[in-house]
Amino acid sequence: MNKSDIDTRDFGAAVGLLTRLPIHVDTEWAAARGARAAWAYPLAGLVVGALVVACAFVLLALGASAGLCAIVALGLGIFMTGALHEDGLADTTDGLWGGWDRARRLEIMKDSRIGAYGVLALGVTLILRWQGIALLIDASAWWALMAVPAASRAVMVPLMLLRTARTDGLSRRVGAPPISAVWLAIAVGAVTLLPLGWSGAVVALVIAVTGLAIAAIARAKIGGQTGDILGASQQIAECAALIVLSAALA
Repeated sequence: MNKSDIDTRDFGAAVGLLTRLPIHVDTEWAAARGARAAWAYPLAGLVVGALVVACAFVLLALGASAGLCAIVALGLGIFMTGALHEDGLADTTDGLWGGWDRARRLEIMKDSRIGAYGVLALGVTLILRWQGIALLIDASAWWALMAVPAASRAVMVPLMLLRTARTDGLSRRVGAPPISAVWLAIAVGAVTLLPLGWSGAVVALVIAVTGLAIAAIARAKIGGQTGDILGASQQIAECAALIVLSAALA
């Protein structure tokens, strides 16, 4: 790995791109750095997870139920990220399943309006995430609540190696990461799952399969990836991870 492959400022660039947290970022440097900073995406997820855990822990200590804590924690996570990934999920499901050909699918994905597929996808995933978070809070599985946002963001980085389906857009501007950044992102995501033991290993496997499935669908339907595809991959990976961990607690 070359020295240029990793920079301590990549953490700030990742947090600045993936969240709305008030962090100073040299935007010109970050734009020039592009996808080389993608290895830090799981670290941005870890920050989101840590703040969500802190919120849930305080509410639980004040006597709130696990379900109520989960609702507030879920809302906080969405607020911190500006619903970036949720927007990607809605646009992706609307486009991939609402259009009959590649051009129409991309057109729908770019449309700011939300359709039936997007509404249903958001509804199902929000309920699933709320239930999963509530179960983890009830089990005091605090590290799992931090690891899931981190590991689910790691899946976005290898997907960035796919050719971009558009000639413009955020994904096109960021570019493709070097293979070293991809492996480092995967390693960071995997390390966050290590404390979970065998459950963490299963989560890692399920997230990997999820990423491969999304890559295959995106290539078949629009010929590559977009920023919406990346956002959708994070949401689906998070849901898959929560399902696995919830089953492990049952």
